[in-house]
This record gives sequence, C-alpha cells and structure tokens, in this order.
Amino acid sequence: MDLQSLTYFVAVVDRGGVTRAAESLYISQPSLSQSIRTLERRLGVTLFDRGGGRLELTTDGRAFDTAARRILADVEHAKEQVGAVRALRAGRVDLVTYPAFSVDPLVDLLRRFRQRYPEVVVRVLDAAGPDEADATMRRGAAEVALQDVPRGGAQRTLHLCEQELVLALPAVLAATLPDPVPRPLLAEIPLVIDLTDTVLAELVTAGGGRDGGPVLDCTHANATRELVLAGAGATIVPRPVARAVFPQLDHRPLSPPSMRAVGLTLRAGKPSPAAAAFAAVAREWSGRQPTGPGRQPTDPGGR
Repeated sequence: MDLQSLTYFVAVVDRGGVTRAAESLYISQPSLSQSIRTLERRLGVTLFDRGGGRLELTTDGRAFDTAARRILADVEHAKEQVGAVRALRAGRVDLVTYPAFSVDPLVDLLRRFRQRYPEVVVRVLDAAGPDEADATMRRGAAEVALQDVPRGGAQRTLHLCEQELVLALPAVLAATLPDPVPRPLLAEIPLVIDLTDTVLAELVTAGGGRDGGPVLDCTHANATRELVLAGAGATIVPRPVARAVFPQLDHRPLSPPSMRAVGLTLRAGKPSPAAAAFAAVAREWSGRQPTGPGRQPTDPGGR
C-alpha cells in the first residue's frame, strides 16, 4: 500500500465512481480500476459494492475510508510542517557554549538571529568548557557550538572574531601595576577565574606556574563578578565583556596582548535549516565587526 493508492481510493469515494475519479486524477479508467483491485487484494477485503450503477462502500470500505483520510491528512500536515521549517517559520536550533562567550558574542548573535527569525526557537545549552561542548555535539544534544577555534583549524568551524583578553581589576590593585600589564606579573596578582577554561588556565600558568598571587577558581560567572567587585582580586575577560560587566573597574591590557579566537562549529552532517540560518547570521555578523583593539574579525570563510 502507498499514498498514491490511498489518494486514488478517496477520489473514487468522493467522485462516486471510477470514471469521474479517473477524470479528476488525469489517469485512465482501466488504470484506476486496476489500482483499486490491487488495493483490495493487498488488504484482503472488498472495499466497494459493485452491484449497482454507483460504487457503494462496504462496511470494510467505510472503516478504511476513515483511516485513509486520516493518513492523508497527517501526511499533508507533515508536509506543511517541513515547509514551515524550511521557510524558517518554525523549527529549533540547539546551541552549546560556555561562560567565556555567554556575554560576548552570544548575546549579540542571538539578538540578531531573533530579529530575523522570531518564530525559530533557540535553545542554549551550558558547558563547562571546550571539551564538554565537543561532547555535547558528539552525542547529538546540540547542532551548533560557540567556542574557541580549535588549534590547527577545523573544517566545520566558522571564524567569527578575535577577542583581546584584559584584566578587570579594582582601582586599588590597578594602582600597583603597570599599564599594560606584563604577562609574567600575572603570577603575582590575585585572580578570580575559571580554571576549567583552558585558555585562561594556560595564560596564568605560562612560564612555570604560579608561585605568587592566589587563584580563586570559580566556575560561576555571577559569583566571579561579585567577588571581583567585592575586591577579592582581578579577573581576565574579553574587552567587550569588561566594558559590559565591569564598567566601574579598571581595564588593563596584557603585554604582549593575549588574543582569543572565537568560532562557530556545526555538527557533522547536513545542518538543519535553522542551524544553517544561524551560521549565516553569524557569518554576516563576523563580516561587520570593526577592526582595531579589542576585537578583530578573522576570515569569515564560506562554509
């Protein structure tokens, strides 16, 4: 049994006979009659009483008519749903990221995507760091990852921008430090950072580890903010985040500058229409980022 057979059957019922149904379907009467007989053989029942001049449904035929119309209606509804997703009037994109990018560039990317596709649901999943984000993608829980650009590059990663990492610190601590702050001095500064963030962990332990200032290892962004504002130490964040989250603190660049490459990775396989649209918005966003200190766009690519 196939959808064509169901369509032919319903047409015969609605038109009251094979001749009119064949005309409406633009097929020959013998072909339609053969299709109905084949359907009856496959079902093992008689669908029509052929005793009179007009075909009448049998008891089995009436039961099958109800089922056939329900199936055809469900198929049509499914087609409409697929069409809506492809036209991005519906659908969902699952995105995973971690605290390093939860403010910048995630907020601006989501704002732009929602403006363009307001009916598409965006589900943002939280990961502790790059490894957990990769694992989330591998198990199929997310289709898009906002993460550090993998070392050596990745075929399915769109390079969005580069963030300049800066120290956000209370004025009393800033008064004791040069501007910019040499990277070796990080070993002497009390820091509040997330050591599961491999980029930050490597930055503060470069050159043989930390023998000076203590690190308060905090994985919660809100707690980090409150601790730094309370004077517990400095933190290292992208410059746009320092401006947005710590406007009342001093912001000191590092010497040499520390840049963090931000990318958007798509899961292997053909992306869903919603994921492809999100990548397109991200590519457009990347191409419009200003050059200069703080953020520099990299090659947006064409993937």
